[in-house]
Amino acid sequence: MTAGSYGAGLRMGLLWVLLLSSLLSAVSGAADSKAVTTTLTTKWTDTPLLLEASEFLAEESQEKFWDFVEANQNIEGEHDDTDQAYYDLIVKKARAVLSSVQVNMLKFALSLRAYSATVHSFQQIASNEPPASGCSAFFSIHGEKTCDEDSLAELLKTAPQRPKPFLFKGDHKYPGSNPEAPVVILYGQFGTPEFERLHQVISSKVHEGLATYVLRHYVANPSEKKVYLSGYGVELAIKSQEYKAKDDTQVEEAEVNATMFGENDPVDEVQGFLFGKLKTVYPELKEQLKELRKHLVESTNEMSPLKVWQMQDLSFQTAARILAAPAAEALTVMKDLSQNFPTKASVFEVLRSEARVMEGMRSLHIDTSFIHDILKLNVQPSDSDYAVDIRNSAIYWINNLETDHRYSSWPYNVQELLRPTFPGVIRQIRKNFHNLVILLDPIEESTTELLGVAEMFYANNIPLRIGLVFVVSDEDDVDGMQDAGVALVRAYNYISYEVDSQSAFEAVISMYNRVPIGGKLSVGDVVKVLEKKFPYVEVSSVLGADSTYDSSRQDGRAYYQQTGVGPLPVVMYNGIPYQREQLDPDELETVTMQKILETTTFYQRAVYLGELATDQDVVDFIMNQANVVPRINPRVLSTSRTYLDLSDTNNFFIDDYARFSTLDTKEKSTAVANSLNYMTKKDDGYIRPVTFWVVGDFDKPSGRQLLYDAIRHMKTSNDVRLGMINNPSAAVSAETSRVARAIWVAMQTQSANNAKNFITKLAKEETAAALEEGADIGDFAVGGMDVSLFKDAYDGPKFDFLLSHAAYCRDVLKLKKGQRAVISNGRIIGPLEEEEVFNQDDFLLLESIILKTSGERIKSKVKQFGIEEDRASDLVMKVDALLSSQPKGETRVEYDIADDRYSAVKIRPKEGEVYFDVVAVVDPVTRDAQKLAPLLLVLKQLVNVNLRVFMNCQSKLSDMPLKSFYRHVLEPEVVFQADGSFSLGPLAKFLDMPQSPLFTLNLNTPETWMVESVHTRYDLDNIYLEEVENIVAAEYELEHLLLEGHCFDVSSGQPPRGLQFTLGTASEPVIMDTIVMANLGYFQLKANPGAWILKMRKGRSDDIYKIYSHEGTDSPAESDDIIVVLNNFKTRVIKVKVQKKPDKFNEELLSDVTEENDAGFWKSLTRGFTGGAKPEEVKQEKDDVINIFSVASGHLYERFLRIMMLSVLKNTKTPVKFWFLKNYLSPAFKEFIPHMAQQYGFQYELVQYKWPRWLHQQTEKQRIIWGYKILFLDVLFPLAVDKILFVDADQIVRTDLKELRDFDLEGAPYGYTPFCESRREMDGYRFWKTGYWASHLAGRKYHISALYVVDLKKFRKIAAGDRLRGQYQGLSQDPNSLSNLDQDLPNNMIHQVPIKSLPQEWLWCETWCDNSSKGSAKTIDLCNNPKTKEPKLQAAVRIVAEWSDYDQEIKRMQTKVQEKPRADDDGNKEPCRNSEVTPRHYRITNM
Repeated sequence: MTAGSYGAGLRMGLLWVLLLSSLLSAVSGAADSKAVTTTLTTKWTDTPLLLEASEFLAEESQEKFWDFVEANQNIEGEHDDTDQAYYDLIVKKARAVLSSVQVNMLKFALSLRAYSATVHSFQQIASNEPPASGCSAFFSIHGEKTCDEDSLAELLKTAPQRPKPFLFKGDHKYPGSNPEAPVVILYGQFGTPEFERLHQVISSKVHEGLATYVLRHYVANPSEKKVYLSGYGVELAIKSQEYKAKDDTQVEEAEVNATMFGENDPVDEVQGFLFGKLKTVYPELKEQLKELRKHLVESTNEMSPLKVWQMQDLSFQTAARILAAPAAEALTVMKDLSQNFPTKASVFEVLRSEARVMEGMRSLHIDTSFIHDILKLNVQPSDSDYAVDIRNSAIYWINNLETDHRYSSWPYNVQELLRPTFPGVIRQIRKNFHNLVILLDPIEESTTELLGVAEMFYANNIPLRIGLVFVVSDEDDVDGMQDAGVALVRAYNYISYEVDSQSAFEAVISMYNRVPIGGKLSVGDVVKVLEKKFPYVEVSSVLGADSTYDSSRQDGRAYYQQTGVGPLPVVMYNGIPYQREQLDPDELETVTMQKILETTTFYQRAVYLGELATDQDVVDFIMNQANVVPRINPRVLSTSRTYLDLSDTNNFFIDDYARFSTLDTKEKSTAVANSLNYMTKKDDGYIRPVTFWVVGDFDKPSGRQLLYDAIRHMKTSNDVRLGMINNPSAAVSAETSRVARAIWVAMQTQSANNAKNFITKLAKEETAAALEEGADIGDFAVGGMDVSLFKDAYDGPKFDFLLSHAAYCRDVLKLKKGQRAVISNGRIIGPLEEEEVFNQDDFLLLESIILKTSGERIKSKVKQFGIEEDRASDLVMKVDALLSSQPKGETRVEYDIADDRYSAVKIRPKEGEVYFDVVAVVDPVTRDAQKLAPLLLVLKQLVNVNLRVFMNCQSKLSDMPLKSFYRHVLEPEVVFQADGSFSLGPLAKFLDMPQSPLFTLNLNTPETWMVESVHTRYDLDNIYLEEVENIVAAEYELEHLLLEGHCFDVSSGQPPRGLQFTLGTASEPVIMDTIVMANLGYFQLKANPGAWILKMRKGRSDDIYKIYSHEGTDSPAESDDIIVVLNNFKTRVIKVKVQKKPDKFNEELLSDVTEENDAGFWKSLTRGFTGGAKPEEVKQEKDDVINIFSVASGHLYERFLRIMMLSVLKNTKTPVKFWFLKNYLSPAFKEFIPHMAQQYGFQYELVQYKWPRWLHQQTEKQRIIWGYKILFLDVLFPLAVDKILFVDADQIVRTDLKELRDFDLEGAPYGYTPFCESRREMDGYRFWKTGYWASHLAGRKYHISALYVVDLKKFRKIAAGDRLRGQYQGLSQDPNSLSNLDQDLPNNMIHQVPIKSLPQEWLWCETWCDNSSKGSAKTIDLCNNPKTKEPKLQAAVRIVAEWSDYDQEIKRMQTKVQEKPRADDDGNKEPCRNSEVTPRHYRITNM
């Protein structure tokens, strides 16, 4: 057959198929294909991609940021006007400073809009300045603003008279800025002519040393568009239609932007037909192809129930389908199957961090095969608490569990640890498992209390070995008859020698018992006790200057100084120092008992694994653990560390200062490393895993001392090599650099051993003094030195190395002149303070940490390269700096899967390039697979991957494994339309959906995003596609980012329940507020990108407490104003410690008699909705407002809610305030409620709370809403609200609710109505009458959660909310527990949180109550009937006579509101935003 006839045949066959499909379509009468789309935008306006790209570069380095700014000062004329050209130019400019992998990361970041929040945070900061009028870019000089060059010069002169501005961690400081000069902040949009002009002006001032220049982004004319976000998931879950809870109100069809759905947009392949290709090849058959596609889709998407035997192997069948596809397409198949099954620290951060390390290793010329081996090393510093060695003669041990007679009846075998006991029981075993050491100064006030705690432990036979270290004067000639501390030590030595250590301890306690409260120990106290206990001894012979009981006195102070444990007193458990706030006697007791219980678990594991046997010395075992160090130096042990970037290879050196000064930071570090020669213990070929660079002015005593200590340590360890960098205090000259030049020249010209001996001599003070007085340097030569060669070089005229070192210290190490630092394997420790001690012990500590964490591991890998030892030592240093500088992540685990022939999708990487090794293990029919598949697809497009996806299937499924369709919105780079403009933004598309199920739409967003639905006419809780014309378009908005925190009272160690925080700005201090809960001291505040001020609320919070300290904030720890900058989409958690003011120590926040003395709260309760009346005009007595809380989701329940409100208002004479949970309300409800408030004269408030991440998450929307009804009552409402009534949305009220508000709860925190029991035919459905509930309730009633009253004061006072959350956390782990969450939880907790039973007439429900009791009903609830399954609407009309009248009244009002804008001249179709009743009339609280 010829090609032409074949094409004709295919065409003919296709026509037959099309004809057949059109006949089938005619028969089936199929409707158009249906779809659901979802978009998510930010609340803030679009930010320029150029600025976002600069923030990506800033995270790489400030140098790259400023190179990018300089290169793009004004790019407006460098591209045509299309969005794509602008984007391509940004990427092109970024390529100049980024590698190819980093460029892909940049594209991904721009697609995610990951830095939009960063750019907008600067915009918010600028708006608080506020901007200078008439300026599109402007300077702020210590608070004064201008965009005029001449004014700048004047304002710089007067700047010192004004305070310097607060600079944020994310600020961009221009390189070379003079830190002493005034700070000039330039607010502008780089890339524009105005920015270019001002940038040139201020950068010239910086070069003259007149200013510190800081750049903050500021867009003078922001775009009106919003930022379309990606990186979230959208779920279309299938709802149960058991009770037909769907509204029958007709919805006006919304207009849909047709450009969202181009002809080729739907899935290309349907049942084997590639429609994209067919449309291209046969454009004239476009309409017929559309019909065929529609028919095939509809036949595919019909959802018929599966039999159990069909369902059992679904997981395996899905895996087989994925594995049968070609490797390149397998991920797409997996994505389609898992996402349409019924018919990320973020990944970006991880990728970027890994890419940085891999590219660094490539630039160090490490082969790709070794890179992955090195990456798998766990080199991150441990977060464990460090301990010091307690095997020291300075410690006076009071007791010894292993040898003392008083413990002889206890068992000795360590196997006793494995014997079962009740929880919380401390095991008494005759082993020194637990050791408490107290370092104290005997004459400090705190000593009495600490010794009291020690005595309590000893007297009560707590299995704790107790040791004391007395830190007293170590001068030889001190007399114990004058010094109480020395007297105590000598008395203790005497008694322990004459009797035993227990008697000595008891005598010491007697001495302190004589000390009055608040007093100090005196010599007299010691003498009195000695005389009483030993009347025959001459006291002066024991205590006096000639005492023979003075041994070990100096040891105490020496041990204290050597361990570096901080200010006295110090208490250590197994060598680990306690925190200062734990030294309060009560706290010390509690924490010590807790540590004993926790450590027991550690010992149990050691015994079980055979690591600890009975015949081993337990103390030796403890002291050989990895966390034991020779000295505690917080600077060395801190996990917050700074590293040099040594991941570069070049041939630059420091001997040419002119060339060195042109290098960038990374190149300078490499040039310094290239130029250094090292001192070592031995001159042997050995790879040394530890490299120290000692930085200081070696012509000054402090610099020489640091060097001398380093040399002393180096001479003890062959694992160390030592290099020296001079940081001169003064301008470089022959006179100011005698020692520094001698050191450098010796290292360059002499053998290693001679240089080492010579430099050791130079580091001594007598040598420096002699040189200062004019001695010849040659006089200090050591044997074997080539003195003439040395002298020639020493007297040479070139000082380049000194100039380069000085520039390196200033520009890269950020040291001031003469400041000292130590650099260990690239980690910068410093600058050291003027008087700070960093001695031989610290170098030992530094070495031991490197060897334990990274040094030895990296060395073992580098050994395999087979390179020369010096180069290998260099490589260990550089690789360590590279690996250790990365953010701490999860511990790496190597998965060795034996056989992947039949169970894995494998995608191999491109040869010869750096690749990411990715292993995924997944069951293809789970929610995780729905999320993972699109992520892996993007990963494959983004970077070079070696990808293996293993199918981990589940067998014998009895239920449908997935009951939702899912889309993950993620794109590897920005997408454009055909005309070069940006596409409308990322969106989730559910195309060609089955039409018979009822769906509910949920967003699956990162933890800290608070999103709300802002525009859709459809009920997103009940999407029924059979009733939709074509597309349901849901638009969501990122309303807030969450700021979370934990707060504790330092005095009690407990969370200050009821403490309130506010978040705002200097000009508007209270924008958001919140209450601290007892669970973890947790609080949350809503915010958006920008700089915010956190304060305690004015009133009782501010009266009783003051802020003690804070962590994770952007202001100094001692600052009273807590500044928090939100500048990204990541989680932000802060810690705040507070303390009661001295005069308020006995006051409680949640007391019975005090009220919130806070106008802010009360104003929010008394705002009217009658056109903005002043508060004093509408203010009622507080008790006259009835607060009613309700929740609703979906149009039907919102319809019920409006009717419930109307029934309340018709029957209640007292003013009412409604509180609604905002999280799930539809846009339509939020638009209508202000009009209803105005019409009926009630107040309302929308409250919002994000489910805390630490509380077990629910996945079904209905269960989440139930959780909100009960779990957060203590924090949802302001403290000023004393009582709240909850009324279900589907309830009708027939009485004045003031009666319920005033009902006497008789001390209970809340009152519920019990379930009716009068309708006998429903007995079979009363689950609480049998089984678990019958025995748990023990005769009490089971209560219904449709109506309840809460005494919030009592509720908070007894911590009911915290108890309920605690019980929920335990029970909710079991999926079969709490089936009716909002109802089961309070009934389950009835013994701990009592319920007051309300009279039965307060809630009548036809399902459970007989008809005769209906007449006295005060409220009627439309309960579901499990017997008849009657639809809600039908039941409402039948059961409640007035329901239809209420419904019609609301509908008439809705019609009136909808018609109102049509009569307006401006034609505004958004009544809420155009009417008098604007959102400013209600408050959306964060509680």
